[in-house]
Amino acid sequence: MQAVSPEKQPSLLARVDDSRKIANGRLELESKSAFGQYMTKATVASFMAALFPPSSSRKIKLLDPGAGVGTLTSAFFEHQYNSKNVGHFEVDAYEIDPVMRSYLTENLAFCQSSAKINDGTMTWRIISEDFISKVSRKVSSLDSLFPEKMDKYTHCIMNPPYKKISSASHHRACLRAVGIETVNLYSAFVALSLLSLEENGYLVAIIPRSFCNGLYYRPFRRFIFEHAAIKRLHLFASRDKAFDDDEVLQENIIVSLEKGGRQEDVTVSTSTDDTFSDISIVNHPFRQIVKPNDKEFFIHIPTSSASAFLENAKVFNYTLSQIGIQVSTGPVVDFRQKDQLRKMPEEATVPLLYPCHFKDQSISWPIADGKKANAILANHSTDKWLYPNGFYTVVRRFSSKEEKRRIRANVIDPAVFGKVEKIGIENHLNVFHRNKGPLTKFLAKGLAVFLNSTLVDTKFRQFSGHTQVNVTDLKTMRYPSIETLVELGKWADKLTEVTQTMIDEKLASAC
Repeated sequence: MQAVSPEKQPSLLARVDDSRKIANGRLELESKSAFGQYMTKATVASFMAALFPPSSSRKIKLLDPGAGVGTLTSAFFEHQYNSKNVGHFEVDAYEIDPVMRSYLTENLAFCQSSAKINDGTMTWRIISEDFISKVSRKVSSLDSLFPEKMDKYTHCIMNPPYKKISSASHHRACLRAVGIETVNLYSAFVALSLLSLEENGYLVAIIPRSFCNGLYYRPFRRFIFEHAAIKRLHLFASRDKAFDDDEVLQENIIVSLEKGGRQEDVTVSTSTDDTFSDISIVNHPFRQIVKPNDKEFFIHIPTSSASAFLENAKVFNYTLSQIGIQVSTGPVVDFRQKDQLRKMPEEATVPLLYPCHFKDQSISWPIADGKKANAILANHSTDKWLYPNGFYTVVRRFSSKEEKRRIRANVIDPAVFGKVEKIGIENHLNVFHRNKGPLTKFLAKGLAVFLNSTLVDTKFRQFSGHTQVNVTDLKTMRYPSIETLVELGKWADKLTEVTQTMIDEKLASAC
């Protein structure tokens, strides 16, 4: 399905988009932040509306749980009426912001007038109550003696708010009461909307990609697969285009779900930006999207012609446990051990390593004029946080938003520190080890070569949409055999310099 091109933007949606721009200018920054408000552009709304299949009924009941000024509802309305397949159209639009509601009222009334012109009818209501509170209350009442009437919808289109939910908040309590465990408003909106759909109802949403991996979103991913089938995934190659009016730098995807649907192949599309001028569409077997027997339910999004090669590459055969390696977050949390840290090495201290101590493939320690500590006291209070001095592979947990690589690996070489028995590894590094002890020299170097390859970076980006590299992500990945890693390490050890091209060529020959 193709997007409506911007040059052919219908007059109704163009009118609504004008009101979006005006309303967006009226919103206070504090209010936008508090509500997680990022408004949908007309081009994105048109594309989303076109992802719904033709309706099997001439009666549609639409849910828009974060309606804003009505851009998504208007786009959906126009797409359905242009298909000449709708007689009656009902809309429930949730919006708690009074500024938005004034524009929403005008735009829904305009849609209603357009329905009459198209020999159809439209009824609508704006619900100013909190969506999470209202729907979760209705769901939880279904098992009581006096259940509330549960509204059911044939379709749902949404751009939900994006904001973390505190574990002690009212929203978290409401969600837990209906068996939904999640950490962000956007995933809560999707889960409750799925419960509000009729069987075989469709949901199309634009949401952050962060739910595709990570420990915190695992219950939400499981919830999706228990209640729906993924039909379509669309990824924007540019992070800052989907909501550029709000200057949001966030990797977003558009997802289409069928409640109770049969899971078949998934259509994956990509475009550089919200013009959809260079859209690419490929169908992938579901086993490439969610790996069989993956207990984490990571969602991989193949985005290049290399996807088939990545799927079959023999270097991705083993789990870390199968090759006898563990990975952990660096145990030294500096703000909790301030009194144990030292600016420079001194008596009774051992080296403390931060990401700043690693540059390219080398270690720069100590850094005399840096902002971070270079050492930590070695005593009975800190002993449990220290590792024996030796070879380790470390990966930075965080990278800048527009950095070319997600995974950046380095090797800790014990020779850098002289005759010290232990070292400290700070919390912003993930460390590969063997039972809290060092790796062999060639294994550590080979693991770094593997992790620094473009092949691994591409593979990682298929399921990770954010800049943090979690331990869970690294545990979920597949690795080469010990023998292959050691061979890579021996190869790297002979070279004075290892470039990206050299790494990629070596990995290609290993595949």
